[in-house]
Amino acid sequence: MLSLKHVQAAYGPVTIIRDVTLEVRAGEIVSIIGSNGAGKTTLLKTISGVVQCTGGSITFEGEEIQRKAPHEIVDRGIIQVPEGRQIINEFTVKENLLMGCYRRHNELGQKGRDNLLAYACELFPILEERLDQLAGTLSGGQQQMVAIARALMGQPNIMLTDEPSLGLAPMIVEQVCNVLVELNKQKGLTVLLVEQNALVALEMSNRAYVLEGGRTILEGAGVELLNNDKVREGYLGV
Repeated sequence: MLSLKHVQAAYGPVTIIRDVTLEVRAGEIVSIIGSNGAGKTTLLKTISGVVQCTGGSITFEGEEIQRKAPHEIVDRGIIQVPEGRQIINEFTVKENLLMGCYRRHNELGQKGRDNLLAYACELFPILEERLDQLAGTLSGGQQQMVAIARALMGQPNIMLTDEPSLGLAPMIVEQVCNVLVELNKQKGLTVLLVEQNALVALEMSNRAYVLEGGRTILEGAGVELLNNDKVREGYLGV
C-alpha cells in the first residue's frame, strides 16, 4: 500500500531523514519507534508532503507521491493525526471535526457529513456531549479524541498517527489505543503509528521499524522487537 525506498528529507540545508526504507501493507498497524530527534515526526510530515522529500521515493498504491502537494496527498486518503493534536482552539468541537472532511464537503452533502459526525461520536461518546464546546477548553485526552476523530472524518485509506499518547494519562492512552486497534480489526483501517512509548507501540502493532539518526536500523514483527535485546535496552528500559 505505502512504500518508502531510501527516502531523504531536510529542513533547508539540514538533513533530518537520511535513508528510510519501509513498507505498510493494507490492513496493518505499523509503528515507528526511536529516540527524540530520530526523525519520526519529520518522516510522517514527508509522507504527507509538508516536508520536502529530497531523495528516494514514496509510493502509495502504485503511484509515486513524493512530489505531490499536501492537499493532493490528502485526496488520496493519506491523512495525518499530528503531534500535539493541533486542533483549532477557537472552533467548537463540531467545527473541528467538520474540518476533517473539508476537501469532500460538497461531495458528502449534509447527510454524509452528519453520518460521519455520528460515527465519530459513536467512537468517542464524550464528544457528542461537547459538540458545541470550544475545543480549546477540552482536556488533553478529549482534544486527542477530537484530533483522531477529525482525521477519521476524512475517511482515510491510511492514517498517520503521531505520538497519540503524548501528555496523556495512562487510562486515556489505553482508551485511544483501543479505538485504533478496534478500527483496524473491525474496519480494516491501515495505521502508520509514530510513538515515543515503545511498549505501547509494539504491543499494538503487526510490524515495527526502529529509526535512529534518520535511518531505519531494525524491522520486524511487534512481538519480535519486544524481545530484541537492542530494543529492550535502548527503548524499553530493560
